[in-house]
Parts: sequence; structure tokens; C-alpha cells
Amino acid sequence: MRLRFVLSETWTSLRRNLSMILSVTLVTFISFVFIGASALMQAQIQRAQTEWYDKVEVVVWLCPDGTSQAASCAEGKSPTQSEIASIENTIHSQLSDSVSNITYVSKAEFYKNTFLKQYPGGVYQGRTLTADDMQDTLRLKLKNPTKYQAVAEVLSGRKGVEEVVDQRQIFEPVFTVLNRATAVTVVLAAVMVLVAILLTGTTIRMSAASRKNETEIMRLVGASNWTIRLPFILEGVIAAIIGSALAVGTLFVVVNTFVTGWLAHSITWISFVDSGTVWLLSPLLVGGAVLLSVLASVISLRRYLKA
Repeated sequence: MRLRFVLSETWTSLRRNLSMILSVTLVTFISFVFIGASALMQAQIQRAQTEWYDKVEVVVWLCPDGTSQAASCAEGKSPTQSEIASIENTIHSQLSDSVSNITYVSKAEFYKNTFLKQYPGGVYQGRTLTADDMQDTLRLKLKNPTKYQAVAEVLSGRKGVEEVVDQRQIFEPVFTVLNRATAVTVVLAAVMVLVAILLTGTTIRMSAASRKNETEIMRLVGASNWTIRLPFILEGVIAAIIGSALAVGTLFVVVNTFVTGWLAHSITWISFVDSGTVWLLSPLLVGGAVLLSVLASVISLRRYLKA
């Protein structure tokens, strides 16, 4: 009987405040689209970092034959095999905790497998280069990709080493831009959530004010605070569920259409978030919307529940 009464009162309230409920639903929808977009963007960044950082290496460029701006290459000659072996021994002895694997790439290997693929025919800036114009390299796989500095401190400036390059530097600017975009999205989402809370509270307060006489009668006949409060709370919860569900549906369509259906086919060297990621986020989005609605409703109804 009490449940039927609560549901009846909730339905009556929804009909009376339909326009305001639609407003709350729309603001909740927009807010949680922003929240979901920022969460998906951060998930994409984490996925890309995990994949790329596992693949990147520290490249030790050895001195070339000829002139070089590095003081360690002042002799103008590339290191001999014994000097290269000495550098490798240094890595094994001093960087065993940081480096998991060392791969030596000769001038000929680099020229054939890398340079010619980027510059067919060996033509670079109007010159035709050969394998002798290349540099030997040592490619180091790190146990922890963030420990580049330890490797650089040991090898930079060492005789026979021209430069130590961390391939992560290629990706860091991209991640910086994405993180800033995520921050902007989070700020917009926070503003919209604040608007949703205020609008929900205002809607519930207006609904309670319009039915003040009814709530007073209910109190006089012995209705509990929760019996009086629950229809108004459910009113906000229903709007929150509809709004957040629409947000989840929108995110699913966007990801499925533009990310999985377009980007994933156009850019195959990176793994993108998919609709499964959206479904994993959906309980958090809907639950968060319901929680915010309940809190806003409870706070806005406090003065109407005083004995």
C-alpha cells in the first residue's frame, strides 16, 4: 500500500513538473556526456602509453665517420668493434637493473632496413647516401621505460657515443596535448555537473513547495519523513537515470561510429577504445548521476522535513 502511494505521488509530481524534469534530464545528459568523454579520453591515453612505452627503446647513436658536433666524437671516426663491445660491457655492468636487452644495428643493417624504406634510392636532401654514411646504433630495451635518465647519465659523453635518444620523446607532446584536452573536458563536465545539481535541487524544491499543503497533511496523519521525501527523490532519480542513459547511448554511438568504425580502420598502428569500454563506464555514469540526484534532492528538502 505504501509503495503504491509513493509511486502514485511520484507520477503525479512528474506530470506537474514535466518541463522542469525535462530540463534536469537534458542537463544531466550533457554533463555526463562530458564526463564520459573525458573518461574515455583518459582510457585512450592510458592504453596508448601502455602499448607504446612497451615498444619504445633508448637508441644509442655511435659516432659517425667524419665530423660531428659531439665532443666524444672528436676523432672523426666511428668506434671499432672492440670499442662497441666495451660500451656494451659498460651497459651490462652499470645498467643491468635498467636495461633488459641490447641490440646492435650496424650501418649496413640500418641503411637497408630503415633508411631505404624512408628514403627510396637513398636520396636525402638532394644527396645520394650509402651505408658508409650511416651510423652504428645500440638499441636498448628498458625494464622500466621511465628510467631513461639513468641510461643517459652513464652513456652520454662517453667516447664513441654521439647521442642517447629516448624514443618516448616522440610521443610525449602527443600525450601532453591529449592530457590538456582531457583537463578541459573535465572542467566543462564539472561545471555542467554543478549546474545539474543546482537545477535538480531547484526542481525538487519547487515541486515540494507546490505541494506543501499535501505534505503537511501527510505529516499530520503520521507519515514518516521518508514517506514524504521519497516521491520527490524518485522524481530526481528518474530524470538522472534517463539523462545518464542517454549520455551512455550517445557515447556508444560516437565510439562505435567514429572510433571503431572509422579511426580504427584508418589508423591501424594504435589500439583504440571501443564500445566495450563504454559499457564498462556505463554503471559508473548512471550510478554517479543517481547519487548526485539523491544528494541534491535530500539537501533541498531539509527545510520541508522539520517537525
